[in-house]
Amino acid sequence: MIEKASRVKCPDMKTSTSDDERYMAAALELARTAAAAGEVPVGAVIVSGGSIVATGANAPIATHDPTAHAEILALRQAGQALGTYRLADATLYVTLEPCAMCAAAIVHARLKRVVFGAWDPRQGAVDSVFQLLYSADLNHRVDAFGGVLHDQCSAQLKTFFKQRRGLDSLSGV
Repeated sequence: MIEKASRVKCPDMKTSTSDDERYMAAALELARTAAAAGEVPVGAVIVSGGSIVATGANAPIATHDPTAHAEILALRQAGQALGTYRLADATLYVTLEPCAMCAAAIVHARLKRVVFGAWDPRQGAVDSVFQLLYSADLNHRVDAFGGVLHDQCSAQLKTFFKQRRGLDSLSGV
């Protein structure tokens, strides 16, 4: 298995930049907010024109909405902020590889680029399980880059689930 950033097989993949790390750090802060609320710690920011135009933190539990993933919330906010659902010049930074639902929304929004931190070997739809963002069968392809601040993103998720399992075992769940 190929490791870290070299794993994403998108033909148009670019290399990581210091801006990628800066924006991923902002997404990590949002993931911390989600974790503090008892949500899976995933955070997302959307950047357009060199500025963060939208943010999202996982909230399906609090909102009773299975679609309230960080990516979806950020896409909705970006559409409102920019006055269009087509985000062709925008980049999404997210701490976990998007799932199929989020990847499909990303394609529909026509994002230019997605940068993610940790791979999701069970549900990842950029590289791990599916490769939706650059499928030749779809009408739009998205440049993707994985592994930015991978260690921090992965550690945050592992810590969250380790703590959750510990709490579950104490409560008999």
